[in-house]
Amino acid sequence: MKKSRNLLVLLLAVSIFTSSCATVFGGHINSYQRTKPLPGQPQRRLRVAAFIVDIVLFWPGAIIDFATGAIYRPTPAPVDTQQPASNPVPAQSGSK
Repeated sequence: MKKSRNLLVLLLAVSIFTSSCATVFGGHINSYQRTKPLPGQPQRRLRVAAFIVDIVLFWPGAIIDFATGAIYRPTPAPVDTQQPASNPVPAQSGSK
């Protein structure tokens, strides 16, 4: 009985120390979250709420979230692809 209780406590402690807010509640981690952006690419955005909860409740959880990539949002920031309006070239009339 005492061995099983000790094992249960050990498993509970390990699960607490190896999990964190974004890892547990963030869902599936995709390749965008795992891959560090190359120079010139936009930086990944943090899940601010998960980061704050990690810091307030259990700061080593933030280390785990950064190591797994779970702390980053699963999709990139929207990129503005709209081109500025170009000035139309006035039509030339008649000959000189």
